[in-house]
Amino acid sequence: MPGYRGLALKALLDAGAEIGDLIRIIKDDVIFEGILIPRSEYSDDRHIVIKNRSGYNIGVEVTPSTRIERIGAEMKPAFIPPPPPKQRPGLPRVSILSTGGTIASRVDYRTGAVRPVISASDLYSIVPELADIAVIDAEILFSVFSEDLTPKHWSAMAEAVARHITRGVDGVIIAHGTDTMGYSAAALSFALQNLPVPVVLVGAQRSEDRPSSDAPLNLIGAVLAASRAPFAEVTVAMHETPSDDSIILHRGTKVRKCHTSRRDAFKTVNAKPLARVIGDRIIMLTNEYRPRDTGRRLVLRANFDERATLIKFYPGMNPKIIDWYVSEGYRGIVLEGTGLGHVRRECFPAIKRAIESGVIVGMTSQCIWGRINMNVYSNGRDLLAMGVIPLGDMLAETALVKMMWCLAQSTDPEEVKRLLLTNLAGEISERTVEPIEAPRIFSPSKEAD
Repeated sequence: MPGYRGLALKALLDAGAEIGDLIRIIKDDVIFEGILIPRSEYSDDRHIVIKNRSGYNIGVEVTPSTRIERIGAEMKPAFIPPPPPKQRPGLPRVSILSTGGTIASRVDYRTGAVRPVISASDLYSIVPELADIAVIDAEILFSVFSEDLTPKHWSAMAEAVARHITRGVDGVIIAHGTDTMGYSAAALSFALQNLPVPVVLVGAQRSEDRPSSDAPLNLIGAVLAASRAPFAEVTVAMHETPSDDSIILHRGTKVRKCHTSRRDAFKTVNAKPLARVIGDRIIMLTNEYRPRDTGRRLVLRANFDERATLIKFYPGMNPKIIDWYVSEGYRGIVLEGTGLGHVRRECFPAIKRAIESGVIVGMTSQCIWGRINMNVYSNGRDLLAMGVIPLGDMLAETALVKMMWCLAQSTDPEEVKRLLLTNLAGEISERTVEPIEAPRIFSPSKEAD
């Protein structure tokens, strides 16, 4: 009887009821009938929850006068995915790799929250429209929330993507939790070089079993992009607005989650999104992208050195924080400074000690938009003089991931610095404001307009 205890549990046991039974609850001359379902173990001990015939769950408070009758046994509550639709030969081939997250989650009656339980093949079964877009191959890599992922998971994702691309697929999709999807997108952008086909990360803000779920439309947009988009880059596919009008495709090194719960939580920062999906049309929003080329050979560089950290400066920050990372053997520090790239002068000795000990220190801004310029104020100039590396308009999260990747590519500090300042995957924009370009439309059924 998961989730039931106290008065509610006693009333159900006295009635001989079990989870999945059809029961009748009589309270104050009102009769409720429905299937007894589990409750969260964190809920109170006074309510019984049933699913009535309309499909809604209702909670009934148990009082000493409440009567419960067991009507009969019903099917136990369980998620049984529908059979996958029949594959259509001749369509593009797309691999869906599942890592967990809300897009692959359902309600967990133990806690009342959602947990990752649905496989990539289940997602394919739940969204039968995918059968008209591509031939889908599904694989489960992990089944965890994205906050539990580490750089080792990034490496495993990159290796799995490379394996599927080697098999000749037209694109790869990674179903991923939204909270750290920006980190993984940046990691894959550096680990998967010379991509021949698109790699699309897709998530959901609301789980598939909710009526307002954004998972199906996000997945459809991701499959369209993976199978037919003209670019070969790592992207993130999510709702463009709170409504179901369009899916926007963000470059993996320029995307940030900017809202905790909205369906359009993801935004491209300091650049333009790559493309927009409306219906079955792919509308390119920029001409600056790596084109799809199945003859191109993928270069896999999937190692990351976790001895790098991101330090967000704040007024009154203790400089000993920097000293601690140095003493722990960290090789790289990304500072998230204020405005144009500043920290308080009291931090300067600790930063200088770090650099003199061989630690590479880069500077980003905690502002979301714009780029740093450490030549404007004296504090910035002094930081430059001691060897802090300005990282342009790179997102702080992307800079951390890139620092980890660069440190894994070379033990030579000068080579690491060179890689940090090299625009490898669109992470550094030449200009903060880009000119407006006319959109280019790609349709599965006709040539570009």
